[in-house]
Amino acid sequence: MSAGNGAPARPLTVTVGGLPGTGTTTLCRLLQEQLGLPYTYAGALFREEAKARGLSLAEFGALSQKDPSIDERLDDRQVHMLRTGGLILEGRLSGWLANRYKLPAVKAWVHCDEAERLRRIVDRDGGTLKEQADATWAREQSEADRYRRYYGVDLKDTSFYDVVLDSTHKRPQQLADELKAVVAQHQHHAASHKVR
Repeated sequence: MSAGNGAPARPLTVTVGGLPGTGTTTLCRLLQEQLGLPYTYAGALFREEAKARGLSLAEFGALSQKDPSIDERLDDRQVHMLRTGGLILEGRLSGWLANRYKLPAVKAWVHCDEAERLRRIVDRDGGTLKEQADATWAREQSEADRYRRYYGVDLKDTSFYDVVLDSTHKRPQQLADELKAVVAQHQHHAASHKVR
């Protein structure tokens, strides 16, 4: 497939971000199946490194606050994937990285009310609501602090995303359908603006 000027068309790239419990992983798995794109979860890389070091996510997050090279390595891997394209990349910074480096991607952020997010986390991971609320708060504070210090990023700024989805009261397939509609618009727009 060509972009109209003899160059191959850029493969579709979708980024999906959101705080823990918003349903980003479920959404990405649906998109993987329905769009036929490979799916990479950036958080898995962070979790694997924490596990390899025998640390909890909160402990590893605290270490990351002192050692920026941890985030830099993960971010470099994400930027490489985004430059290659042709995937769904889930990560809190994946859309921001695509925007920062001007890499073409459909960028989605998923929002969900805090109470519902915590309920989902307890259902998924177990523990009490208080335990999960404390752990989630510590993790989110650690990440927000690192992103602000390292990059000047405020996760509350969703202005550069192509779509912000609210998963509080919607089923995963509804979110997938909304995002696929944005993908279709993006592809139509790209096709209508290709160089002839």
